[in-house]
Parts: sequence; structure tokens; C-alpha cells
Amino acid sequence: MDAPPTDVIRVLIVDDHTLYRRGLRTVLAIEDGIEVVGEATDGVEAVDQAEETLPDVIVMDVGMPKRGGIDACRVIKQRVPSARILMLTGSDDDADLFEAVRAGANGYLLKDLTDEIAAGIRGVFHGHSQLSPLMATKLLEEFKQMSQRASAPTAALGIELPRLTERELEILDLVAQGRLNREIAERLVISVNTVRSHIRNILEKLQMHSRMEAAMYAVRQRLIDPGR
Repeated sequence: MDAPPTDVIRVLIVDDHTLYRRGLRTVLAIEDGIEVVGEATDGVEAVDQAEETLPDVIVMDVGMPKRGGIDACRVIKQRVPSARILMLTGSDDDADLFEAVRAGANGYLLKDLTDEIAAGIRGVFHGHSQLSPLMATKLLEEFKQMSQRASAPTAALGIELPRLTERELEILDLVAQGRLNREIAERLVISVNTVRSHIRNILEKLQMHSRMEAAMYAVRQRLIDPGR
């Protein structure tokens, strides 16, 4: 299902703590161009609310009862692919971060960075990957380690991989290095819009939901080597 056109960023808040949801709603209420269109208390409600409200961005806690945020993220990406998902966590657990990326999350922030959540919402809405500095460092380190321990790529097993152009691989390599669209554009001497267009094409070819997920796939398949 596709979200209807909108002049503001329509946000769904998902967290099992009532006080946190209320606090976040209050913070977002004073932000221009952001409207909270719904709340959910767990992953089950999140899926239902996402299908009903068709939000542009879902701000969702990782750890919740009934269905956790990461599992809900996987389901929502299938049922409401237009929604961007910004995961929130109270801890800096590496495993949750990597699972969230694999599930298609567009961003991952620590819950105590409340003043950064509005910027994170705008970032994922405009196609950026939003990570706190600590999480970005962890993910980049994981990419490096993955490139060192990668097993035989799928292509070596006789399974055909989606064909990416040389320029698309260049861009994925820079994404895996943590570069922003502006930095990629400057490095390759192209426009930011061209970078965005390439990333859209990459995600469509790989049938993935976020640039981080695509970069992780490319490292695993030895298409790029950010650890060199």
C-alpha cells in the first residue's frame, strides 16, 4: 500500500511506555512539518496502526511485549513499504542494531537522544540513514569485520546476483564507509539528486528497504570491501 500525498511528515509512535510516548508526542508537537497521526503500545498494534494510518515515518522501540520492534519492522516493510522506520533503543546492544538493519530499518537512535529524534524523522523521510555516532561506529566496524570473514559469495555457488553497475557499486562502497549523500556527490563529482537516484535503483534491484541493508548485503557478497 502506498501512503497518500502529504505536506507534512506523518508520524506513528510505537512504545510500550505511556510516559515516553506522551513525552515524545509533546516534543514533536512543537516541530514544524511533523504531525503525530497515531500511537501503538506494542509490535502487534504497530502493524495494525501502520496499515490504518499509512504514516510516512514510524518511530518504534526495539524491545516491546507481544511482538518486538524488529519483528514488527519486517512485517511493516512488507505490508506498508512506503513507511520509513526509525528504531529507538534504550541500550547500545550490537545484535539489535545489526538485526534492525537486516529487517530494513532506515535509522537507529538511542532513546535518550530525544532532541535528535525530530532530525532523525526528517532524515529518514528524505532517504538518509540515521544513526547515532556510537551506532554508526559499531556498524562501520561490523562492515569491516564482515569483509574480512566473508565466505564464498553467492555467485560462486552458481546463484546469479542482481547486476549492479560500476557506479552503483562505487556508491554502495561509500555508503558502507558512512558517507552522506552530499559527501558521496562531492567525491564522485555528481549531484546529490543523482546519488539519490542511484540509491533508489540499488534498493529496487536488490529488493531492499534501506541503504544500510543494501551495504551489508554488498559486503557479505564481496561486491565491495569497506575494510580495505
